[in-house]
Order: sequence, then C-alpha cells, then structure tokens
Amino acid sequence: MDLLTLKAEARKKLAGYCRVCPICNGKSCAGEVPGMGGIGTGSSFAENITALSSVKLNLTAIHDASTPDTATLVFGQYISTPIMAAPMVNSRMNTGGGLTEKELAEAITAGTHQAGSLTWLGDPIDTNYEWFNAMQAAGRGVVIVKPRVNHDHIIEAFVRAEQFGAVAVGIDVDGAGLITMKLRGQAVGPKTKQQIAELAKSTKLPFVVKGIMNVADAVKCAEAGAAGIVISNHGGRVLDYTCGTASVVPGVARELKGRIEIFVDGGVRSGVDALKMLALGADGVLVGRPLIIGAYGGGAAGVRYLFDKYTEELGSGMILTGCNTIKQIDSGILINS
Repeated sequence: MDLLTLKAEARKKLAGYCRVCPICNGKSCAGEVPGMGGIGTGSSFAENITALSSVKLNLTAIHDASTPDTATLVFGQYISTPIMAAPMVNSRMNTGGGLTEKELAEAITAGTHQAGSLTWLGDPIDTNYEWFNAMQAAGRGVVIVKPRVNHDHIIEAFVRAEQFGAVAVGIDVDGAGLITMKLRGQAVGPKTKQQIAELAKSTKLPFVVKGIMNVADAVKCAEAGAAGIVISNHGGRVLDYTCGTASVVPGVARELKGRIEIFVDGGVRSGVDALKMLALGADGVLVGRPLIIGAYGGGAAGVRYLFDKYTEELGSGMILTGCNTIKQIDSGILINS
C-alpha cells in the first residue's frame, strides 16, 4: 500500500463529500457542514493548519538520541504512539455513506489498535451503539458522548462503555451547538462546572472533556474532577473565526501540565505535526480527517498504514530534535518558544 493509491481509492468513494486534496487545509471544502469542511468561511479549520505550521523546530544532530521510543501511557494504558484516532461519527451525513457507521467505526478502531494505539469513539445521532460494538471487538477505547441536555442518556452511555471495556469516557462540549444534531432534533447544549462535576462523579472511569479552547475552561474542568481534556474546536466545524488549537496548548500546559492529561486535535497531518503539539505541551494527539481517508481508501489496513507512517515520522523527528522518549519532548526543541 502507498499513499497515492490510498488517496485515489478514497477519492472515488468520497466523491461529492471530500476532494482528498493534496493538502487537507479546508480551503476547498469551506462551509461544507454537513460534509467534511469547516463551518461558515472555513477559517477555524484553516487556522488549525496555520497555527501548527507557524511552529518551528530546532534541528540538532549532536546528541545520543539515535533510537527513540515513541511509546507512552494514556489513562494507564500502554500505547506504542501518542498519536490516536479522534472520535468521528455520522458517516452517512458527512461522508455520503460509502461506509456505514459500523464499517467506519470498525475500520478505524481495528486499524488504530493494529498500530498499537487507542481509538476515541464518538456518539452518533442514531445512538445505535455500533461504536460500542467496534470498541468491544478491539478491546479498548475512549468513549466521547455529545453534550446532550438529557444527562440520563449520557450516563447510560457511560455505563455501556464501562461494560464494553472503555478505558475512559467523556463529553465533547464543543458539540453544544452542532448543526447536525439540531437537524436531527437532538437536544445538546453547554454544561456548567457543576454539571461537569456531576458527570465526572457518575462514572468509575477517568472522565474527559473535549472541546476546550481556553485556559479558564481547562481549569474549570480540572477543578470539577476531569482526568483529562482535549483542546479542540471540533475540527473548525462548530464556530467560525476561532483560533487554531496549537495556539491554545502552551497556556493550558503552563497551568495544568502534570495535573490532568492534556490532549489536542486539529490540523495534525504528519508525525512532525504531532511532535510539535507534544513540544507545545500536549500529552497526546488526536487525528481525524486523515483517518477517514485511510478507512475509505483501504479499510483497517489503510488506517494502520497512516498510523505507521505518522509514528515513523514522529520517530525521525525525535532523532533530529534530540529526544529519546516522549517525556523528553518539550518546548526546548522549538525555535522562539
């Protein structure tokens, strides 16, 4: 398998929904929500790419980091790479249904775990729990539920996730105004600090809040009992004119590094992009749109191919910045950090 073949096959199956551009930067699909684009002008999607591109690395080859180890721990789980699969659902609405919800979940989950990583599974509108079945087949995962107004549904999902072997659960608060949810009559909304604390206490698993874009909200989550947060603007799909996620990571890391686990998504297109996010202060990185390309282009094998490619690039980047382990990656490898 090679990248060109993978993309060519995905382009055929995603016709009309994703152009599989040479550079996935949101320019060609701006405003295509539902679909694969960013909302409105598409600037939030584009800012994710721009913010990450502006981060520069300090190349060095005078050191002893010749065989870097990319392994790390996430919620106590050993994984071979800090690059993980972001939660992605509603296949028919956003990608045309070339793969069913079940097929997409199974391809991403299987490919991710074959690569030794961890899948984050989302909450589909139809709530048929095919995502849980995919996780059960793979053995582990992080389940993220939409911030539904009905907390009974959220807690029910947490219970099922516990039964099916999830290693953590959470909500994506950036989905509070999702157009796709509103179109299907699903009530979602923002959460107070007290509500986050109540949800954190409702599960025996580590609780995560995804969709954090400022330090103040990150601190509220930590104080409410969250074990982790994901810095995310929902791929630029919920609010126009936000900043890129890479620009948020350093401030959150300065405040909370070591207190909770800090993850980030948005614009990661290579292992070097992942290296930058880790250097900015993230503990792990989530990848979204590229894995849809992998799944459509080659099923689980296509997803595995991308993970292996990104992890190899991360390892090469660690060699050229003098990092033997993931823990050694910090702002010292950045220029003007």
